[in-house]
Amino acid sequence: MAKLHDLTALEQGEAIARREISALELTNHYLDRADFLDSTVGAFALRTPDEAREQATRADADRGRVGLSPLHGVVIPPKDLNAWAGVQCRLGSAAFHFIPETDDHVVTRMKEAGFVFTGKTNTPELGLPAYTEPAVAPAARTPFELSRTAGGSSGGAAAAVAAGLAAAAVGSDGGGSIRIPASCCGLVGIKPSRGRVSNGPSGESIGELGAQGPLARTVADAAAILDVLSVPFVGDAQRAPLLARGSSFLSAARGQIQQLRIGRFATPIIVECIVDAEVLSGYEATSQLLESLGHEVIDIDVPFPTDVFSHFEILWSSLTAAIEFEAEQFAQLRPLTTWLYEKGQQISGVQLARTVARLRTIARESIQQMSEFDVIFTPTLAQVPPDIGAIRNDENPAADFQAQCEFTPFTSPFNMTGQPAISLPLHWTAEGIPVGMQFVGRPFDEVTLISLAAQLEQARPWINRHPEMW
Repeated sequence: MAKLHDLTALEQGEAIARREISALELTNHYLDRADFLDSTVGAFALRTPDEAREQATRADADRGRVGLSPLHGVVIPPKDLNAWAGVQCRLGSAAFHFIPETDDHVVTRMKEAGFVFTGKTNTPELGLPAYTEPAVAPAARTPFELSRTAGGSSGGAAAAVAAGLAAAAVGSDGGGSIRIPASCCGLVGIKPSRGRVSNGPSGESIGELGAQGPLARTVADAAAILDVLSVPFVGDAQRAPLLARGSSFLSAARGQIQQLRIGRFATPIIVECIVDAEVLSGYEATSQLLESLGHEVIDIDVPFPTDVFSHFEILWSSLTAAIEFEAEQFAQLRPLTTWLYEKGQQISGVQLARTVARLRTIARESIQQMSEFDVIFTPTLAQVPPDIGAIRNDENPAADFQAQCEFTPFTSPFNMTGQPAISLPLHWTAEGIPVGMQFVGRPFDEVTLISLAAQLEQARPWINRHPEMW
């Protein structure tokens, strides 16, 4: 017999709208599962059962109102990097513990859509690492193999969805932090185009790397969440073009896709490293699947220059150094954060300005180089999820950072270009460990990516792949 968490997020929303189940019943189901499983997978930084039940009760009272989201009443939590008014925020760090007075714009959009928050999902310190092993919460583990990482920095969000502790979740991605955990946890993860989802009310950080987007079990669920999030905030410096009247990302997930011209490469971009044989096996199998569906798949050279990593490293450390810490806060930071901060403090304003200018030039040249293709295809990661603690290196943070880059050499360049990208769970090892494949679209063309993703999902379904704890 199907359990409530077997239903997709959209199926749950439909069941609530038809009054077959209540949002409160669904919320209690997820709260009970989190009681049992959260300590095992490290999904939540903070759990909020009282607030969740209040939200669910309001969602039930609103049933039948015109214009509700198809996800109204569904459990879809935010990340602990998001401000949720009146609720504790730690930013994944022992150095922070505060209560925001206002919501982030993304949280406002989620509330207005009737999402229920059973907590805030786990994240590493300040969202910086590609693994989620904070000092203030258990490590986030992929439910498919508990000895291995769920990735980062949205590792808790991915662990929650893959373990059936939430229907879907919203994460953030400054260098791959949605796509990395999506790959580790067998999920769909969308990094939208720059300007598609507002980071308001905060201003954009230097380099404009960060994007917020969905982690879900299906393409349609992820698309429906993206529809909710894609509303501008007043004063946004850059806004993605609005979709045509009457269209939506959800309709793109349910529509047809034309034959596409797809450029592919599996050569690491930002560092020289070995791509795991299992990853390459999935890459080749996915290429064959694309061709069987009628798409033209063409090998291409890496569309980025060799100096892209040095500039990204300068920008990443400068962003860390721009954070203001009190002395007592600084003493509580993890070694990696301290190393990035001190490295960033040594960078001059002139050097940073040159880096930003160079990255903008690289972005434009790379986008132009890729423009003859509808979609670019790469592996999401160079490795299968490593063991907890395998990357983190408190004694040698420089080696830690290098290991992260060797794990994730395909993701961060597309934060620099601002292009939309999606990770899909199209390959699984013989042991049942998920391996994601990354697809990158033209700027602001999430519609093509989502339509292609839905076609691939139909051709090679993954919805029934569950961890043993399911």
